[in-house]
Amino acid sequence: MVVTPVPLTDVARAFHLGERSHVALVGGGGKSTLLQAVGDQVQGRVVLTTTTKMGADQHAGRRVLLDPTDDEVDEAAEDEPVIVWSRLDGHKAAGVDPVRCDAWFRLVDHVIIEADGSRRHPFKAPGPFEPVIPSTATLVISVIGADALGRVILDRCHRPLRVAALAGCRPDRRLEPWMAAAVILHERGVAASVPPGAELAVAINQVSDANSADVDLLVDELLTRRPGLRVVPVASLS
Repeated sequence: MVVTPVPLTDVARAFHLGERSHVALVGGGGKSTLLQAVGDQVQGRVVLTTTTKMGADQHAGRRVLLDPTDDEVDEAAEDEPVIVWSRLDGHKAAGVDPVRCDAWFRLVDHVIIEADGSRRHPFKAPGPFEPVIPSTATLVISVIGADALGRVILDRCHRPLRVAALAGCRPDRRLEPWMAAAVILHERGVAASVPPGAELAVAINQVSDANSADVDLLVDELLTRRPGLRVVPVASLS
């Protein structure tokens, strides 16, 4: 299958986000960029947050609330999308309890969460206590950077030993598309953390002419393993 990547400015439509959504972004690199893009594109009252950590500079100029009350979130979201963190720790912003995200979803139209960390690596497999997904999430998007494909797992993946274990290979192997698909859909991978009633989808970031062949193979492998899965390749910004 030859796929055409969507522009970053069209990702909300590509994921069929409607009038209400509670989206958890998990996996590898590009989650913060997707979070901000979705926040720009959905309509209504929007809260952007994390249940782990984000860079304190990743607010995109939006209003930031630190450890607010629910009433404060409700009021602030009336005017524009807001970023909510619990506190600042130097260059990092600490996330919020997922239970609070559940509460905010009763107040606003969209809650978009960065629910996982990858230390800027384009791909990862979750650890035992990851990702941190609120129970009312409606969509979990597993993110992979296309530049992880064809690269050595030890060099380009966060938690490389876990990636290799779920893929059934050595960590010094190059990450082939079928391996990435196996990790994403493994019963001990991201798929195991999707709340009942939520949909799992996949975003493939940074798609370019240089990696499009591997991306096509990854899309084919994902859809073969799970027909009907929503897979959205996103074009590189460069």
